Amino acid sequence: MGVSLGSGKGFVAEINVTPFVDVMLVLLIIFMVTAPLMTQGLEVDLPQTQTVEVLPTDSEHLVMTIRRDGAMFLDEYPVTFEDLEGHITRLVKEQRKQLFLRADREVPYGVVVQAMGHIKAAGITNLGVVAEQPDEPKEQKKK
Repeated sequence: MGVSLGSGKGFVAEINVTPFVDVMLVLLIIFMVTAPLMTQGLEVDLPQTQTVEVLPTDSEHLVMTIRRDGAMFLDEYPVTFEDLEGHITRLVKEQRKQLFLRADREVPYGVVVQAMGHIKAAGITNLGVVAEQPDEPKEQKKK
């Protein structure tokens, strides 16, 4: 609050918003820089395919990940084949969420099929599979 010297009326009743705007701009820049670094998930080398849809970003889905070493995770929480059906029933089916399966390209086919069998046994009939788009189209690779 400043004192107006010339008029002699006392304090000025206006708020100086410049420091507030400065702080908000700094916070905006910090969030813009750190938001891309906050991507969650596990490191998986996904297989590539030509037609890939974007994974929904809402919280209405759950991602099951199978890493190269065979470790399985629901989102980022470890799970075993023995516990898989119970977790999927409780976290996906009862909460009416969509389940997506991410498996490393080096995971044996049998492990993926076994996981899909447990998912189906838990009552999930709609399963999304996560893949990546190839780096180059096939026409460019042939040349």
